[in-house]
Amino acid sequence: MMTSKNSTYSVCGMCTVRCPIEVETENGAIQFIKGNPHMGGINGALCARGAAGKALINDNERIQRPMIRVGDRGQGNWKPISWDEALDYAADRLRSVIDTYGGKSVLFSDRGGPFRDLHQAFVRGLGSPNWTNHDASCARNVQHAALSLFGFGRKAVSYDLKNARHVVLQTRNIFEAINVKEVNDLMGAMENGCKLTVIDIRANVSATKAHRFLMIRPGSDYALNLAVIHTLLNRNLYNAAYVSKWFKDLDVLDRFVKPYSPEWAETETGIPAVEIVRFAQDLAKDAPAVLWHPGWMNARYNDSFYMSRTIYIINALLGAIGAKGGLPMANKPGDVGRKGLKKLVDRVPNPEEKRADGTGWKHGHFDTGPGLLHLGFDAIETEDPYPVKAYIAYRHDPLMGFPDPDRIKQKWSKLDFLMSVSFTWSDTAWYSDLVLPLSPYLERESILACKNGLNPYMFTRRRAAAPRYDTRSDWEILCGLAKRLGIEALAFDSIEEIWNYQLDGTGVSVADFDAKGFVQLGKGPLYKPEPAFKTPSGKVEIVSEKWESQGIPSLKPYEGTHPPEGQFRLTFGRCGVHTQGHTVNNSLLFEQVPENTLWINTRAGADLGLSDGDMVEISGNGKGGRMQAKLTDLIHPEAVFMLHGFGHHLPVESRAFGKGVADHELMCGGLDKWDKGGGAMALQENYVSVSPC
Repeated sequence: MMTSKNSTYSVCGMCTVRCPIEVETENGAIQFIKGNPHMGGINGALCARGAAGKALINDNERIQRPMIRVGDRGQGNWKPISWDEALDYAADRLRSVIDTYGGKSVLFSDRGGPFRDLHQAFVRGLGSPNWTNHDASCARNVQHAALSLFGFGRKAVSYDLKNARHVVLQTRNIFEAINVKEVNDLMGAMENGCKLTVIDIRANVSATKAHRFLMIRPGSDYALNLAVIHTLLNRNLYNAAYVSKWFKDLDVLDRFVKPYSPEWAETETGIPAVEIVRFAQDLAKDAPAVLWHPGWMNARYNDSFYMSRTIYIINALLGAIGAKGGLPMANKPGDVGRKGLKKLVDRVPNPEEKRADGTGWKHGHFDTGPGLLHLGFDAIETEDPYPVKAYIAYRHDPLMGFPDPDRIKQKWSKLDFLMSVSFTWSDTAWYSDLVLPLSPYLERESILACKNGLNPYMFTRRRAAAPRYDTRSDWEILCGLAKRLGIEALAFDSIEEIWNYQLDGTGVSVADFDAKGFVQLGKGPLYKPEPAFKTPSGKVEIVSEKWESQGIPSLKPYEGTHPPEGQFRLTFGRCGVHTQGHTVNNSLLFEQVPENTLWINTRAGADLGLSDGDMVEISGNGKGGRMQAKLTDLIHPEAVFMLHGFGHHLPVESRAFGKGVADHELMCGGLDKWDKGGGAMALQENYVSVSPC
């Protein structure tokens, strides 16, 4: 028998980073997955999750065919149906809702990312303005912080880790929430003398690699940042020439930070004043090649918007915005003399209806792009400003990604139709009326996408293996629905037809992706000589007229908080093995980390009569669970910490079932806790009690 070996360039789908990969197959079966060796910074490497993609394909517990609910929502009674039946049913239900309430009555959420153009086009085709994503539980505060200061969003700048002389990680655990290129670039920079400072409430893996680790009191990051600004200004450590040219209203900032000295910050943060001063001096010495990361998952505290905002201010004071080794401006295809991909969303008219979540009108300071999903859920319940009666969760599990899932289900009780598209079972899929099985990333192709940066490039995801089960790709699902709903602009018959449309006029052909899986658009890294601020003044604006007009102060006085007596602030995060909750049932990754534990400070645990390894009961507002305690000096005594994504309850997930505790279930009332400045959830403004079992 002849052996057929093939190599396919594609894009990983085990997390939202989507690293470029090369997949080796033999006789149609996946044998090995590695990082794309042609992509600079990847170096052929993958993280543990990316390497475990084969286990996802071989998992016989994933969704294998379309399923329609039988009985009440959440009971887990399902009937398998054909794809024609499933798409007909979905189209009929959506059409019924649209005919009664209008296209605006449909809400759609996904995980964001580079392939969202087709999703956005589909939602527009329904006549709805309500496309959204997960970002209210992730980086919305960062996005709005950038917009309020610079007039452009967070992705308008690049992170030039490779050339940095000092990197600061605050709410960015780069060695566990892994972007392979960023990790390799940072490690290379550190080998060349770059300093790494980590600010966190616990010593995570990133902290173990740092030159300076500042263990901060939970909830006081904003206080530290104000003190750093105070030090930079009062000791003349900032880049005076840059600030003179690019700041509109430095005097306002200078007056505001006068009370926030390092000595004051020491009492709030627990970090010695002398260490804060030394830190600021080191930053000034390494500027402008300083990269203080503005945060990734910064949906944490009531003032996390101001935390990210002050990070951007510090970067600007040091001249790092636009600088090599700092946060240089990201280039789009047009910046390097090329034409970008044609957008699918431009094929359908933009609905004139206002968004159900209030972004852009009720909340005029918020970016209308993906809006705010938790406020969309409010609209479902209140029917204000109009009824929202259908919800499509597309590769998204808000019942695990947002707090208080019982409260979310109450809001969803007003829905006429709830549909999930997913490649694995999830709490949201389990609660849906209809589940459409998405082919895992190794078994599907996607629309083309473009990555902006110092040297922008187009890339493709290609199918490495035929689907093992009766699953379909994104375009097959959405174009199939579009045909049934009369959205002719999206009634494509093949992925090649979509690719050719996207590439029209770009000078790039589908065949150009064969050699490397991507097409570089520039001739190398391009550093623009100056930043391009998009504020009314064309400069950094400390006072944002847009935010002020909404009653949101541009500079908010610091308000410290402490846990109630006898309780701990609940914190959570990532490890290098799992992505949220959808990898816990992966057979290879489950072997590495099968269960989460509760980090608790050694002294705080001893006060409760605990020893390392004891089982404890953790509870918050009537919800609780049992888990093993990890006593350590490497976490602040006011907080406890657990890995997110555990505590699964679905019987179809035999490995993950009943393992560990779900942090979001302890956040009763958490949907009402969100940052009014940045829009994101305040997921770590929740407190729990811990007791021995």
